[in-house]
Amino acid sequence: MASLATAEACDSNVALLASGDLRCLQPIFQIYGQCRAFSGPIVTIKVFEDNVLVRELLETRGEGRVLVIDGGASMRCALVEEFGAVGSEYGVGWHRSQWLHSRYSDGILVSKTELSV
Repeated sequence: MASLATAEACDSNVALLASGDLRCLQPIFQIYGQCRAFSGPIVTIKVFEDNVLVRELLETRGEGRVLVIDGGASMRCALVEEFGAVGSEYGVGWHRSQWLHSRYSDGILVSKTELSV
């Protein structure tokens, strides 16, 4: 993937931004994985201290989508460790990246993978 700064993407796509077809996420996230840039359709799920919906979603075909998990900022429950992030038997076809709004205690393990978490 070619490197493209957010400002360049916005400057080149003013009409898409104005129409709402292109949106930029605020840079408020901690990066754990080695993948620093990615793109794709986003699928967002909202869960709270329960990863059943995460498991069900990762068992479907991802077709290159990016998974965003809103865990309600809970620090009491990890949502993806048992799946090896988007790991081997889970996440077929999902873009190897996730955005979490929750606890992620395997950050050191993930930092050695090609994931973007």
